[in-house]
Amino acid sequence: MFGIRFIKADPTTYLMQVRGGRIVREGAGQSFFYYAPASSLVAVPVGSQLLPFIFEQTSADFQAATVQGCLSYRIADPKKIAAMLNFTLAADGRRYAAEDPEHLRGRVEGAVEVLVQQAVSRRSLRDCLQGAEAIAGEVEAALRVRGDIVALGLEILSFAVVAVRPKAETARALEAEVRETILKAADDAIYARRNAAVENERAIRESELDTEVAVELKQRTIRETRMAAEASIREREAALQAADLEARIALEGRRKEFVSLEADNTRTRAEAEAYRIAEAMKAVGSADPRIVQALASAGMAPAQLIALAFGGIAEKAERIGQLNLSPDLLQSLLGAGGAK
Repeated sequence: MFGIRFIKADPTTYLMQVRGGRIVREGAGQSFFYYAPASSLVAVPVGSQLLPFIFEQTSADFQAATVQGCLSYRIADPKKIAAMLNFTLAADGRRYAAEDPEHLRGRVEGAVEVLVQQAVSRRSLRDCLQGAEAIAGEVEAALRVRGDIVALGLEILSFAVVAVRPKAETARALEAEVRETILKAADDAIYARRNAAVENERAIRESELDTEVAVELKQRTIRETRMAAEASIREREAALQAADLEARIALEGRRKEFVSLEADNTRTRAEAEAYRIAEAMKAVGSADPRIVQALASAGMAPAQLIALAFGGIAEKAERIGQLNLSPDLLQSLLGAGGAK
C-alpha cells in the first residue's frame, strides 16, 4: 500500500537495504518495512553451500581418469561479493533481479575443475588412483589462496576427493596386473612356505643327526670307559695271576729246595746207615759165626730156640741116622704154635 512493503529474511541470508546509494540497514535474518520505490534490497545467502562434482581428466601418462568429489563453501564477506555480483532482489522481493547468484556455483565449479586438472596432469594414473587424499589437499590449499575465490569473499570449508576411477579397459588392465602381482605374491608365499618347510625339515633332520651323533659319541664314551675298566680289571687280574704265578714259582722253588735238601739229607742218612751197616758187617764178618748166632739167639723164646735147633739139625741131616721126638715135645711145640 502506497509502496510500503515488509520483508523477512532467513538467518542464513544477509539482507541489506540500499537507499540513495547508501546501505541504511543490513544484517543476517533482518525483517523490516521499507519503501519499495526508493529502496533496493540485496540478499546474500551466507549459509554453507555443498558443491558435488565429477570431472574427467587426463593424467601425466595420458590416461583418462574420472575424479569425483565434493566442495563445501560459504560466503564469508557479503559486502565484498555484493560489490562483485548482483544479488539485488526483484520488485516482488522474492526473486533475484539478475542471474549472477546462479552463476556463482558455476564460477566455483570452474575454479575447482581447473585446479583438479592441474593436480591430475602432474601425476601418473597409478599415483592418482593411490593419491586421492593428496590431490584433495593440494586443490583445497590452492582454492584458499586463489584470487577470484578471495575476491568474491568466499570461505572454503572443506574439500574432498571421493574417488578417482580409470576407464573400464584401463581398470581391467590394472586389475590384471595387480591380480598377477597378487598371484605371484601368493606363489612366492607358497614357495617360501615350502622352502621354509624344507628348511625346517632339514633343520629337524640335522637336529636328529646331531642327536644321533651325540648319542653315538656318548655310547662310544661309555664303551671306551667300559673297555678301559675291563682292561684295568684284566690288567689287575693279570697282575694278580702273575703275582700268584710268581708266588707259586717261588713256592715250587722252595719246595724243590726242600725236596733237594730232603734228598740230600736222606742220602746222607742212607750213606751213614750204609756206613754203619758196612762197619757192622765188617765186625761181624771177622767174628765167629757161632758167636754171632749165639748173640742173635739171645733173648729168643723157647719155640724160636727149638726152631733154630731144628735148622741146625737140617744142616747136618746127612750125618744124622735117626731122630726121635717125644710126644711131649711135639705137644709143647703144637701148643706153642696154637697159642702163637
